[in-house]
Amino acid sequence: MSGHKDTILEVCNASSKNTMMETLEIEYIDVGENFLVGKMPVTSKVHQPDGVLHGGAMVALAESVGSTASYIFLNAQEYYIRGIEISANHVKSVKEGFVFAKAVVVHRGRTTQLWEIKITNEANELVSICKLTTIALPKK
Repeated sequence: MSGHKDTILEVCNASSKNTMMETLEIEYIDVGENFLVGKMPVTSKVHQPDGVLHGGAMVALAESVGSTASYIFLNAQEYYIRGIEISANHVKSVKEGFVFAKAVVVHRGRTTQLWEIKITNEANELVSICKLTTIALPKK
């Protein structure tokens, strides 16, 4: 995968054009055999009214990174990838800087996939932990 890493990240980032991922400034920065990492800036655009990162923005980051990971690790030429369930536990507030979401595959089935997405701050402290289930639907 190391030789293809830059190409995979370029394709992932290019696919974000004119989408919510671009609006939230999500950037894919690392990929490995069973994971994908994205980062998102924490600015007033993603704050809740009291000035901290909105939980919904974290869930959008987690689902974006997890769904893109499914796209990478499955045959996206033959399947549509859709998120079908996501849960999140937010454990720390963030006011500024960046957050990083690392999606790691827990189960890679032919039909459903389970991802654990840990969101951390710049000090590598856990901010949120999410679980995402995706489904692969055959293109007809």
